[in-house]
Amino acid sequence: MEVLNLGILAHVDAGKTSLTERLLYAAGVIDEVGSVDDGNTQTDSLALERQRGITIKTAVASFALGDLTVNLIDTPGHPDFIAEVERALSVLDGAVLVVSAVEGVQAQTRVLMRTLQRLRIPTLIFVNKLDRPGAQYDGVLRQIAAKLTREIVPMGEAAHPGTPEATFKPIVQEDTLLEVLTRHDDELLARYVDNEPLSLDEALAAQTHRAIVHPVYFGSAITGAGTEDLTDGIRELLPRARTDGEPLDGTVFKVERGPAGEKIAYVRIFSGAAHVRERVRYGDTDGKITALEVVGDGPASTIRAGRIGRFWGLADIRIGDAVTDPRTTSTTARRNAHAFAPPTLETVVTPRKPSDKGNLRVALTQLAEQDPLINLRQDDLRQETYVSLYGEVQKEVIESTLATDFGIEVDFRETTTICVERIDGTGAAVEFNKKDANPFLATVGLRVEPAPVNAGVSFELEVELGSMPYAFIKAVEETVRETLHQGIHGWQIPDARVVMTHSGYSARQSHAHAVFDKSMSSTAGDFRFLTPLVLMTALQQAGTTVQEPMHRFRLEIPTDTTRAVLAALARLRAIPQVPALAAETSTLEGEIPAAAVYELEQQLPALTRGEGVLESGFERYQPVTGPIPERPRTDHDPLNRREYLLHVQRRV
Repeated sequence: MEVLNLGILAHVDAGKTSLTERLLYAAGVIDEVGSVDDGNTQTDSLALERQRGITIKTAVASFALGDLTVNLIDTPGHPDFIAEVERALSVLDGAVLVVSAVEGVQAQTRVLMRTLQRLRIPTLIFVNKLDRPGAQYDGVLRQIAAKLTREIVPMGEAAHPGTPEATFKPIVQEDTLLEVLTRHDDELLARYVDNEPLSLDEALAAQTHRAIVHPVYFGSAITGAGTEDLTDGIRELLPRARTDGEPLDGTVFKVERGPAGEKIAYVRIFSGAAHVRERVRYGDTDGKITALEVVGDGPASTIRAGRIGRFWGLADIRIGDAVTDPRTTSTTARRNAHAFAPPTLETVVTPRKPSDKGNLRVALTQLAEQDPLINLRQDDLRQETYVSLYGEVQKEVIESTLATDFGIEVDFRETTTICVERIDGTGAAVEFNKKDANPFLATVGLRVEPAPVNAGVSFELEVELGSMPYAFIKAVEETVRETLHQGIHGWQIPDARVVMTHSGYSARQSHAHAVFDKSMSSTAGDFRFLTPLVLMTALQQAGTTVQEPMHRFRLEIPTDTTRAVLAALARLRAIPQVPALAAETSTLEGEIPAAAVYELEQQLPALTRGEGVLESGFERYQPVTGPIPERPRTDHDPLNRREYLLHVQRRV
């Protein structure tokens, strides 16, 4: 049986969950169409999803169209959950982008369409809510052509838009279809000029498969108008999943926990097959699959390429891991390149009951397992936990999930921006065993240098590998990477080259009767305690610069409000380019500090009479202007040598 892994994507409230319900109902999977307003939809399972009428977690449902099995992936539309959308895109064969016939093309719709085009995912466009008052046909088509892509083919005409009797007539204008298709197919154009027979349906399917052309359907998920024609388009115009090739290669795009707390991983298999009781490689480890289930078909002993499966038994598996044959190298990495930047905001989450502190840490760790872009930072000094965010709505999601699933009520502090530190120059430091003020039986010398952006942290040796036990060298490397999470000003140093220049240790010594004397012999702890002192001294010599995240923004505003908007952007430290002025609507582009984006969103309706549209996304980091922001350290500060040594020696 052929398989199609299909994504449903849209701006929030465009009706993608309602469309999912309609498709499942038409296929006989459910007995009635669920309502987002009534909170009884099939794919919105979280309490907050039902309460707010938005999709937060990627859901997977399956149905059959003749001999075609469609795995339907209903993804979030709210910008705060863009990481969920990204993970869904990595496993798709095709997509349906939903646009509202009333609100038209929204800012998030553009972000999604640009990403679909960049990843070359074949996409159909469905204009929903044709039955709602204010629904448009020609106006929305013009918006799609102007704001999304001009390579569209209307697959019919709308009748009675804006009324409960709205319908969609599948009548394709051959002239329009020919004009779009011949722009990308010289051979087709030549055959048309020579009056040779043309197969426009085949040409449309071929160009849709290549993500060049995007067929557009209109209808209503609530009344069912146009959805049958969309179903025909899904079956006839979108490509099937590949079902051949070796070896095993898959991607984890969702992780959940079962009733007994066991991890269940959702995996799209791109090639090969997975078998029960087979060892597979995932992340940096191996594990044995204890049970398998094919989405839509139930328990199975084997899952083959093209299918989505649920895997049990892989205890340490995380979203984004490649699942492969342990004897081979994965090719999935190229599919998992992040289409979206990591979050640039964070907040402190605290339990309302002090007795819930321990349980809160366990619960947040489980949430981070399900979303690797929710980074946790534990402050052991103040007994506080920091969690990273995309936006304010995520606070509600975390709060609701903790209360519903774990019975823990929490509060949040004010959201702050996550900065980074970049190394300015080169610095070096060394402390020798049994010399000066070094209280540890270890010699460590380190040199730090800047590294290119996104290069990560590299650790190299200028000492011979056999100069001391490898466990001691490994202890230094691990401590270096851990220490760089907090630079001179407390911010992470994401890119650095660290070279170990000196090493030394005290060999293992024993008293009579072979009793090991730790006071005379080096241990890994000596190197773990000494390394932060040496590394921070080298960093002080090299110097660091704190950089804040900058977002690229695009504003569409009424032209007569341009002056007021420019004044607001100046107050928010934005750097706008020259405005593109037009008679009615003008466009402003530029960069703005991530910390100011939320404030701009709040001010924009009043500045533009509610007509302004903002798009923004992470662009780069740039040096902070003005006072340098300090981040409270979560460890005993190695920059304060006396306090650090007092703490460490008490631990020893």
